[in-house]
Amino acid sequence: MIASLTGTVASIGLDSLVLDVQGVGYLVRTTPAALTQTRHGAPLTLHTELVVREDSMTLFGFPSAEDTETFRIVQSVSGIGPRLALAVLAVLSPEDLRRAVAAQDVKAITRTPGIGPKVASRMILELGGKLAPPAEEQGEQQVDAAGAPVAGANPLDDQVVTALVGLGWPDKAAADAVAGVHGEPEDPQDAAGLLRAALRRLGGSR
Repeated sequence: MIASLTGTVASIGLDSLVLDVQGVGYLVRTTPAALTQTRHGAPLTLHTELVVREDSMTLFGFPSAEDTETFRIVQSVSGIGPRLALAVLAVLSPEDLRRAVAAQDVKAITRTPGIGPKVASRMILELGGKLAPPAEEQGEQQVDAAGAPVAGANPLDDQVVTALVGLGWPDKAAADAVAGVHGEPEDPQDAAGLLRAALRRLGGSR
């Protein structure tokens, strides 16, 4: 397995570059963003993934190890091959993809050419437990300053927030409403009660 390459950029194409490593030119498929960050003759290190098929061996490379790991994980989704995984990373950074999966944002993922709503929904389902949480979730407190649970800190909150978003409210407004309910004297302990209380806080506006 070729895990990384360090050399000099010998040529740059539309979706690939040739990296000269001690006289050997490696053709590496990569993202448009990676191509725009380098130039002919520049030194470059790429973290790589070699994809072997019966009739081909293709080298994919990325500026960071995080990109490469995300590339591998995306390919674990049924129906997603290396070229489509590369297209995903051409549109979404690893952090953008984590946010989209966490927020179940089908629209963000379908910005990738070749990925429709069905495939995007499957990606969200299959990547849910494989990608790290978004940066903001990793750093956020699970309890607010008053000691009340924050929306999203337990499955019940997530269920009600998802229901509210399905009714047409924005993600943030839905999460804030659920968090506000937990600050009330009578804090519902079931989904139906929590949903009714959150709807009261939201009122009729959207």
